[in-house]
Amino acid sequence: MFIVPVTRETRQLARLFDDTFERFFSPAAALDPADGNRTRSPALDVVESERAYTVRLEMPGVGKDDVKVSIDGRAVTVQARSQATEERKESDRVVYRERQAASYSRTFTLASEIDQSDSGAKLENGVLTLTLPKRGARTAAQITVN
Repeated sequence: MFIVPVTRETRQLARLFDDTFERFFSPAAALDPADGNRTRSPALDVVESERAYTVRLEMPGVGKDDVKVSIDGRAVTVQARSQATEERKESDRVVYRERQAASYSRTFTLASEIDQSDSGAKLENGVLTLTLPKRGARTAAQITVN
């Protein structure tokens, strides 16, 4: 067995390797041509009950006005963009920065069509919760995030 001591440098090297791997091999990490940022695919949980689906997506740093949810039959598309904020004084100097603006995009298809009129969305603590009642949907629609 070979033991590698965990130091700041080994953690940075591991993060660099993970970022490089994600950039080249993950379709969710494609570059957004508008601003050069990576488009991320948020983590997704789907829970089904008799009457509805509850979907939770992790999108840290996103405001409710920056989220767009579209429903077309059984297909649901979520797009969002987090804004980079500069919170520093004139005398401050940035030494190291990892946080940046990001774009999120995820499309998924559910087993049943969604009732768009009763659908809802709520964003709290970086988690978007969609409540999607089941029913036959006929036209494409967008819902508002509360």
